[in-house]
This record gives sequence, structure tokens and C-alpha cells, in this order.
Amino acid sequence: MNTSWRSASLVATAASVLMLTTACGQDNATTPSSAAQNVGATAAAGAGSITAGAGTGTGTGAGNGYGADGTQSSSSPAAVAPAGKLAVAANPDLGKVLTDGAGLTLYRFDADTANPPKSNCNGDCATTWPPVPADDATAGEGIDKALLGEVTRADGTKQLTIGGWPAYRYAKDVNAGDVNGQGVGGKWFALAPDGKKATLASLPGLSVRKDAKLGDIIVDKNGRTVYRFIKDKAWPKVVSNCTGACLEKWPAVAEVASSDTKGVVKKGLMGFARPDNGQKQQTVNCWPIYTFSGDSKAGDTNGQGVGGTWYAVAPDGKLVGASK
Repeated sequence: MNTSWRSASLVATAASVLMLTTACGQDNATTPSSAAQNVGATAAAGAGSITAGAGTGTGTGAGNGYGADGTQSSSSPAAVAPAGKLAVAANPDLGKVLTDGAGLTLYRFDADTANPPKSNCNGDCATTWPPVPADDATAGEGIDKALLGEVTRADGTKQLTIGGWPAYRYAKDVNAGDVNGQGVGGKWFALAPDGKKATLASLPGLSVRKDAKLGDIIVDKNGRTVYRFIKDKAWPKVVSNCTGACLEKWPAVAEVASSDTKGVVKKGLMGFARPDNGQKQQTVNCWPIYTFSGDSKAGDTNGQGVGGTWYAVAPDGKLVGASK
């Protein structure tokens, strides 16, 4: 009985080694990072500014649910602009955010209802939060067109709904990517593509974010930058040389299903068992990946270049900004 079990174990081990050897062969050349598709690639130009205004609309004077400072805002071009082709933008604090064809963030109101759809924002409220017209709205990449609908407002106009929730713009969002309406009055929130409130929980296990300085880099499900350690090895056997206290500073990224990734090159995308603690750590192009304890929030890249040995990771698994 023991002999049979031992034989089966050896066969399983050999199969595992063969899989790693095949996927992590000497030919580590992969498609260039420019071939990876960013989450917000379909958003209008300028959506990169989406980080700048995040959370700025949560002032204490916002209790009336109008403007971030408690005052009503004058009408903007957004009040009459058509929705156009809806798109998905990537925000380091909110994850996937729904925008209109011009890249302006779309919002939902907690006082509304989705089943049945009903808008409770009228009069002065609708001046600050212009309802999005339903007539010409179309679904862009990453948006289920079946979730698009409409609701008849009190004034008889048709308003766009996403997953049943009436959609609005915010008069104080001027540029594509602004999210100044996020959290206003504790009632207004950016829309995710499925009609829910935008949250980092909607990010895949691994995805690609375009950083202003580093370009396309991989982030985890919480939007945190992913790094590689140049002292690790990918061939002929995956080896992590970050152990003990190093792992406290540079936590290993847990294994992620290949299907739970977006924009990351699939070759060598797998987990391996760490010999020190037996936990499964994720690899990209067979290189172990980590996050950095010094990054306090999504979008931080404080680990870049630390000690000349830690670097952000490109979609193909290569080091970003390293000299070698």
C-alpha cells in the first residue's frame, strides 16, 4: 500500500516539474508590453486624470446631496450632452468606473431605486446631477448591453439606467476622468460597469494599469502595484529568494486563476509552492511576484527601484525600469 502511494506521489511530482519546465523554458521571450490591453483602453483621451479628483467630494457640507461644498452647481454642458458610447476607465482607488462617450464619470444615487427603476433627483438636484439621456447610449467594450435600460422621469424625459440604476453626471466634473462626485453627501457613488457602486473588488486578480511614469504595469485585485525581485530565478526552477523578514516587507502575491486576469501575458502565468511555508505564490512569465508594504494605497509605486533589486512588472513579466 505504501509503495503504491509513493509511486503515485513520484508520478505527480514528475508531472508538476514537467509542467513548470515546459511553461518556464529557457525561451522566456514574450510579446512586448505594448501588446497588453489596459482596462481603460476604450475610455476617451484624458481619462488618466481619474485619480486626481477621487474622494474630493466628501466634505461635511455635502449632507444635502447636492454639491461637494453644500452649494448647488450651475448647469454644465453635461446637462444636455448625449451619453454616446459608454466606456470603462480604470481608477486606482475605485477600480472599474463607467464613463460616457466623452470620458465623464457616471454616478448613481442611493435615494433612487433599481427595481423598479425610479429617479428621485429632480429640480435643483438634477441641475447639480444632470440625468444621462437614454436615447443614444450604446455599450462599449467590457459593458453588457443587456444592462442598459431607461426610466421615464417626472418631466417625461427618458433617463439611462445601468442594471436598473438611473445614471447621472456631476456638474463639477469638468475633465474626462474626474470623480469629484464620489461619496458626495454619502449618497452619490461612481457606477461600475454592472450598475453596482464602483469598488476595487471589481478588479481581476491581476490586471494592467497605465502609470504616468512607468507605463503599463501589473496590479493585484486591490489595485496595488506588483513587483519582482532580481535575485529570484525562473529557470530551470522557480525560486524565491525573499524569505523571512523579506516576506514581511514584500508580501508574496497568492496564486490567481489564469481566467481571473486581464491584460497580462498568459505564458508562465501560474502558481508555485514556496518551500519555506508551502503557500502557493503567483508567477508572471515564471517569475515570482510580490507587493510592497510601503505602498499605502492603490496606485502607489514606492517599491520601484528599492535597493536596486525591486522593480514593477510589465504585462509580459519583464522588469520595468531596471538596467538589466
